[in-house]
Order: sequence, then structure tokens, then C-alpha cells
Amino acid sequence: MLDDKRSHGLWELSAPPPPPTAALTGAVSADVVVVGAGYTGLSAALHLAKAGRSVVVLEAVEIGFGASGRNSGFVNAGLWVMPDDLIATLGPVYGNRLIGLLGEAPREVFALTERYGMQCQADHRGTYHCAVGASGLKQLRERQAQWSRLGAKVELLSASDTQSRTGAAGYTGSLFDPRAGTIQPLAYARGLASAAMTEGATIHTGSAVTAFDRIGDTWLVKTAGGSVSAGWLILATDAYSTGTTSAIREEQVHLPYFHVSTAPLSHNLRKTILPNGGAGWDTKTILSGFRLDAEGRLIVGSVGALRGTGLRVHRAWIKRHIRKLFPQLGEFELETEWYGKIGMTPDHLPRLHSFGPNAIGFNGYNGRGIAPGTVFGRELARLILGEIDLEGMPLPVSEVAMPAFRSMKEAYYEIGAQVAHLPIAPA
Repeated sequence: MLDDKRSHGLWELSAPPPPPTAALTGAVSADVVVVGAGYTGLSAALHLAKAGRSVVVLEAVEIGFGASGRNSGFVNAGLWVMPDDLIATLGPVYGNRLIGLLGEAPREVFALTERYGMQCQADHRGTYHCAVGASGLKQLRERQAQWSRLGAKVELLSASDTQSRTGAAGYTGSLFDPRAGTIQPLAYARGLASAAMTEGATIHTGSAVTAFDRIGDTWLVKTAGGSVSAGWLILATDAYSTGTTSAIREEQVHLPYFHVSTAPLSHNLRKTILPNGGAGWDTKTILSGFRLDAEGRLIVGSVGALRGTGLRVHRAWIKRHIRKLFPQLGEFELETEWYGKIGMTPDHLPRLHSFGPNAIGFNGYNGRGIAPGTVFGRELARLILGEIDLEGMPLPVSEVAMPAFRSMKEAYYEIGAQVAHLPIAPA
């Protein structure tokens, strides 16, 4: 997008075209105005429109321009935080509520893709969290124990079973989660947008918000070309927030993450990598993940930004990494590369913020945006529809809080990823 081949890479090349949209012009009114056309905003718009509410979505650039169009496409259950730690942080009421909601969130994603016929390569065949060394396997044993106590049918696999089912060499085991799966993330965002418009929502792209104010019992949201008056306001701009919503971005520390994709692999090679579908990622701090797309391209990603010195360092590392992980590939070609940013909160948990009367939003997905963003958008719709109140939401309302040393941490993450990917770094 915006003539930048490193912004959305393979996803932009392989996604169906977006539904036709235009910039906002003139003054319009609606029941709800949504700022941001990512998973959360589009899901909220879809569910509100389906319930008969008038909805206008304002997007600064294009549908899925932010993290929704750049991520790995892993539709995971739960969060990075282990269930016991989540309950310890949020307390038993919100903790158990959030665990239950996000444990079933992938099912909601795949139900929507089927209901609306979204062409987004939906693959509901699980994911593999792969252990690196004894410490990684110990971590996965604890995850398996905690999820099993909650009734999740997650399975701890041996090293040999992991290699057989993923095709990847060198892992000491893995945790298989059948609740999870993969999608083409930009195609899913565009599919949500098409579904929302089918139900009656209006989406305006190229419509950055310049101001929003509460006037009486109405929100007035302005763009360069027009304005929207609405009783409710949803802010769903998350890590790519700028301008009037920049405080949302500033409460998150950005972690850069990049992907590459190979040319389509031969049929025989495809059968040796994730032959039963799904995706994998490892337990390293500077983690990496892998999956195939519908055309048999191997997609591999890791922490880092493809710019400056990082471009050379990460390109060299990814080739070494792929050869080590999948020696059966032999010589291979890389077709595309792209990168973006993950918004991280200090405790790795999302946030629910109130921005004034009838103004609400979730943000801070910490690399788990697809399934949580989808169900959080639905929950925002339920709140506006009066089906639940604020106390019934999956997270308590919190104040926007700026993390200490944010800029320093972001520079550290970008430089640290380069150091970790140098040839002299430990394997």
C-alpha cells in the first residue's frame, strides 16, 4: 500500500480486492461512528449493522492498513500471558471471563469467514507452539497443564511428533492447539469490511480524523472532507494511532516484526511442511514463526525491522534460519518481504478505555489481534446495543497510561533483534 512493497508484502499481492469505498465528504449522521478499519472496528461495525444500527467507519488510509493487514495470520486462542498469570493480574472475575472469551475466539473468526463466504484462506486446523531446548519444553508443559485444567484439549507433542507434523527440525517438543488456525490477514480484514457493508455499514477510507468533540449528547467527528455526528464513538486505531488518537499509540511500546515468503514450493516439498495445516512458532524471546499460504509459499517471520542495517542483517539471518529449520528445501528463492509493528503493553494484556460519555475502545493486542480483535469488536457492539454494561465487558476500564522510557525500549528492541540475528549470536 502507498507504493511500499515492504508494508504488506505477500498479503497485498494475494488478497482479493477491497470493497469499493471513498473518502468522506459533507456532514452525515449515524448511531455509531467507528474510527479505524482493522479487525476490532470492522467487527463492531458488522455486528452493529446486523442489529439494525446505522454505522459509519472512518479509516485514515485503507482497510487493514495497520497491523490487521501485516501480521502472520495466526488465529490463536488466548493471549501470550498464561491463564494463571492472567487471573492473578485481573482477578478471578475478569480473568476467567477473558480466558473463556478468548479461548473460543478462533471459533468466532472461522464462523464469520464461513457465514459471509470470505475468501481469506481460512484454515482451522490448529497451531504448534514449538519448544526450543529444555527450558522451552518446560514452559510448554506448564501451558499445557494450565489450559488442560480449564478444559482446553491442547496436546503436548514429543520432539519426533513435532518434526513429523511440522516438518521443522530441532525442536524438543510442541504444544498443539486444535482451537487455533490461520487466515490470510489482509483478506480477512477486507472480508469483514465487505460483510459489514453488506449488513448496511458505511466505510470511508482516506478519511483521517482531525478532531472529535462531545457536543451535548452527540459526538462530532471531523475529517478534512466532512464530519459525522453520532451518539456513540468507537476508537479502534490501536498501534497505528496518529494525530487525534496518538495517545493510544503512545501507551504502547512498538515491537518491530518482519516476514518473508518463498516462491511456491513443489508439491512434494509442501507435503513435508505442516502437512496437516496450521502454523508454528517457537519459545525464544526473539521468536520466529512459520506457515504456508494457499499456493504453497513458505512464510517465515521474526522480530526486527527491514530498514537501515536491519535490512541486511535480517535478510541474511532468515536464509540461515530457513535452511536450518527446513533442510529438505535445498535451494530456495524469496519472493516478498514486509514488516510492521506490534503494540506491546507493560503486562502484555489488552486495554479497555473510555474516552468520554459513550466513547469506548480496546487496544494493546500484544501480537494477538485477530481472534481477540474480532470478539472484542462484537463485545463493543453488545455494549452499545444494551446487551451488556461496562461491568460485563471482558476487561475493566482503565486510564491511558504512558510506559516509562518508551522510545528507548523501542530502539532497544530494534537493535537487539539485529544483534540476536547476527551470525555470531547463539542459535
